[in-house]
This record gives sequence, structure tokens and C-alpha cells, in this order.
Amino acid sequence: MEPSVEKDSICLEAIRTQVLEVTQALLEKGNLKPGQIIVLGCSTSEVRGKAIGSSGSNEIAQAILDGIREALDGTGVSLAVQCCEHLNRCLVVERHVAERYNLTEVTVRPVPNAGGATAATAMDVFDDPVVVEAIQAHAGIDIGDTFIGMHLKPVVVPVRLPIHSVGHAHLTVARTRPKLVGGRRAVYE
Repeated sequence: MEPSVEKDSICLEAIRTQVLEVTQALLEKGNLKPGQIIVLGCSTSEVRGKAIGSSGSNEIAQAILDGIREALDGTGVSLAVQCCEHLNRCLVVERHVAERYNLTEVTVRPVPNAGGATAATAMDVFDDPVVVEAIQAHAGIDIGDTFIGMHLKPVVVPVRLPIHSVGHAHLTVARTRPKLVGGRRAVYE
């Protein structure tokens, strides 16, 4: 029997607070605007200090989503939650995001063992969730090295924050910028 979250010495409120602070810093440093998207990749197993995909936690997923959604509230920035590799890293988004960006909807329901605890929890807490095949987000939060790069617009720029982990999981945060084009005579501001 798997130990409970409390016995893993993971404080759910501390996780929620960390993720809230990370998201607020990304909004600021990434200069995100209404209508833009942050993609979240998250291994709750890694947050618990376990191997990715081995010990998912809906409680940890809820704490993470609560922190991010609190930070995003009122900003007009949307969240896309990446599923695990068993669902080819599809994403859970609100229907209005899928419609605005003309994203390809797929038919699947993420569950903890096929999609991951965070994606499964997003299906329960989003207002009108749909699963889409791919996205090109403007920024990203990767908790536990889930590899979100395939869902970020080019060019990806790391965002350095004082927080380097969530629970036991390594944290990587990034924003994107437009490509520099034009060659030697081009002028960039």
C-alpha cells in the first residue's frame, strides 16, 4: 500500500504556495498578456520524491492547480495541462481556448494511470474541459522534468527563479519570444 501524502512529508499548502509564487513570477518575467497560454507539465510522483509515473497523487495535483489558477485569476492568461506519454502528451484546456486557437480536439479522458493525476484533476476542476492534440503556448511550467518543449512556441527562453523545485521535483520555467529574422542588416529593439 502506497503511503499517504502526509506520511510522505509533503505539505499541500506549501506546494500550492510555491506554485502560486512561481506562476506570479512567470507572469511578470514572461510579460504575459491576456489571451496567452501557459502550459503545465507535472509529475505528482516526482513531487512526492518517487519515479515519474509511479505514484501519482490527486491531492498534490489539486494543490498545484489551485496555486496556478489563483495566480492566473483575472489575468486573462489560460492554462493548458499536459497529459503523460500514455496519451501522447495531449493537453487539457478550456473549450474557449481550443476554439480561440483552432486546436484539434481528441476523444479521450485522462485518468491517473493514463494521462496523469494532474491532467485527470484538470478534467474535474476546469469549467468546460476538452482534450486537444497539441498547442503552441507562450510560456510553460515543468514540474518533474515532463518535457513540455513540444508545446511551446519557438523561441523558448529559460526563466530563472529563486524556487528550483516543487516538493521533491525539479522545476523548469520558460517563456517564449518571436524569432529574430532578417540577417546582418536587420535591426532589433
